[in-house]
Amino acid sequence: MAPLCGGGALWFGSAAAAQAAEVLQVTGPDRLLIGDRNRSAAVRLGCLAVAPEDAGPATELLRKLLPRHRRVNLRPLGVHDGELLARLTPIEPDGDDPAEALVAAGLASPVPCA
Repeated sequence: MAPLCGGGALWFGSAAAAQAAEVLQVTGPDRLLIGDRNRSAAVRLGCLAVAPEDAGPATELLRKLLPRHRRVNLRPLGVHDGELLARLTPIEPDGDDPAEALVAAGLASPVPCA
């Protein structure tokens, strides 16, 4: 899978600012549908590569970490093929970065972001 980093205009705003959003659905090993009050968008976890053979377990782990309605801070990194690339952090005292959890579980590899 190609590394997921990019730049360009962003749907949720400035790349430097964190934006609060809500998980609506986990749609793949590195893809989510997120929304805020009146918008929704497909988001890919940036700086992360998931091998095809790890897609099923990675998707299940994301579903456990990011259930529907979980509030997250969204840190946009750019846009790739019309999808927002971002880092997500659950808004909770114990909220861990889901990308780091996927890497720690051996289900993904970190990819440098430009």
